[in-house]
Amino acid sequence: MDDGLFDDAAVIRRVAREGLLLAGGGRATLLQVAHPGVAQGVYDHSDFAERPLDRLRTTMNYVYGVLFGTREEARTISRAVAAIHRRVTGPGYHADDPDLQVWVNATLYETAVVLYQRVVRPLTPAELEECYQQYSVLATSIGCPEQAWPADRAAFDRYWTHMIDTLEVSPEGKAIGDALMWPKNLPLALRPGKPVNRFLTIGLLPAPIRAGYRYSWSPLQQRILDGSLTASAVVYPRLPLKLRAGLKDHYLKDLRKRFARRRSPLAADG
Repeated sequence: MDDGLFDDAAVIRRVAREGLLLAGGGRATLLQVAHPGVAQGVYDHSDFAERPLDRLRTTMNYVYGVLFGTREEARTISRAVAAIHRRVTGPGYHADDPDLQVWVNATLYETAVVLYQRVVRPLTPAELEECYQQYSVLATSIGCPEQAWPADRAAFDRYWTHMIDTLEVSPEGKAIGDALMWPKNLPLALRPGKPVNRFLTIGLLPAPIRAGYRYSWSPLQQRILDGSLTASAVVYPRLPLKLRAGLKDHYLKDLRKRFARRRSPLAADG
């Protein structure tokens, strides 16, 4: 197989391989649909609330395929996602709008860096800049113009602050958020984890976005969250890397099985 877009020494691979980032999946999703354009597209075209595991599989296949797959795998999965996005259009929005692509990717990058630094280890300024520049590939691979991604971390910080301070959660966004926080169609084995996921997701949201969803959050809850993250920072980095990267290995293997069946890697997900 040919080489990937990055080698294993790349900061983005060291960050994105960590299974703990799944704990931020709900946060990233709620941040995404806090944007009215993203929320409307999801509300009109997605049934993720009915098939949450299928949607998770689609997202993980894309992220790990681009960041850890071969160049051909990255191209193939990117084409599949871009084809899906071309169908997501309606009054006032379309999924291949660079503004929406930048925002969605911004939530993935910022959530990953927040959790990685909180639990694994702080990144140096040089590592942070390298990781930031590398994360742009998740947007540009599906057609976002390179110049649409803020030029550097300083520009990104200004962009992020502006978005967090000005986004207003729409009724559609609130409906999607509630469906994610109180899912109805999870497999029985996963249902005990719903309160934990809800607690982490709501707690990790920036305060203005949390308020936009009208989710309550108390000082006691914040202390519990902080204590949990501090305890995780003691235990998690000491786990074997094979275990920490197990989620990445699982979804990359799943993607390659789907490629081997010679069908679109996302055909079953719509």
